[in-house]
Amino acid sequence: MLLNDADVESNIHIDFVPMVDVLFNLLIFFLLATTIAQVEREINVALPFAGSAAPISAQLRELVINIDESGRVLIGGKAVAAEELRAVVKSAVQANPNQKVSVRGDRRTAYSNVVQALDICKSAGVQQPYLDTVLDR
Repeated sequence: MLLNDADVESNIHIDFVPMVDVLFNLLIFFLLATTIAQVEREINVALPFAGSAAPISAQLRELVINIDESGRVLIGGKAVAAEELRAVVKSAVQANPNQKVSVRGDRRTAYSNVVQALDICKSAGVQQPYLDTVLDR
């Protein structure tokens, strides 16, 4: 019996549909997993008290300093004076020498207000304070 090689090769068919289904399922899984991880941190939960409470990791969150139009310095929505700002930044740097600090100055405030906050950060030991801006459309 003579077999034709051309017929055998033409009958081979690779179906990509199952592979595409698996890839889409993996994509959806990872998208949902990352979204749920972010939502877990944003849920308002009253945590219990502990005598030795501390973050699990030594890496602290970024410290965000806002300066409003009138020149008030705000940390966590609370207005602080210059010396209080220096104490907060200094304690954060002592806890973590690689502490990241972002200064967000209102575009209508005097530039001297932003410079004062940056100067306090540098004198408190922050290596590179960031000056936040937004992309111009």
